[in-house]
Amino acid sequence: MDVSFGKKEKLKSKMLITQLFDEGKGISSFPLKLIYLPIQHSSVSIKTGVTVSKRNFKSAVDRNRIKRLLRESYRLNKALVFNNTEAKFAFLFLYLGKDMPTFELLDQKMKLVLNKFKLQINEKNNP
Repeated sequence: MDVSFGKKEKLKSKMLITQLFDEGKGISSFPLKLIYLPIQHSSVSIKTGVTVSKRNFKSAVDRNRIKRLLRESYRLNKALVFNNTEAKFAFLFLYLGKDMPTFELLDQKMKLVLNKFKLQINEKNNP
């Protein structure tokens, strides 16, 4: 399994991001929230973005650090989802907490959120 997080996997489309907020479904495991939406046209199976609230973190340095930690924990744990679904999705991870997280906390919560997502998708496919 490829454990990189390449350019093709990044969520950049403004239209798709807007559509995610409008129509996407959410899974939460505080302080992380995953918003996902099935998509059709994509070269990779999952496009992913991360975001941190400017209201909770005024300093760009702090926001960038959290985003870097989120991307790293997703990169290490994306095999949980990639190996279990053929459908294509757009993911957006939101950091909802008000204090600086540790990598261990984010990694643990990322695994929880991805496992919840996997369970939801399996329930939809096998009612």
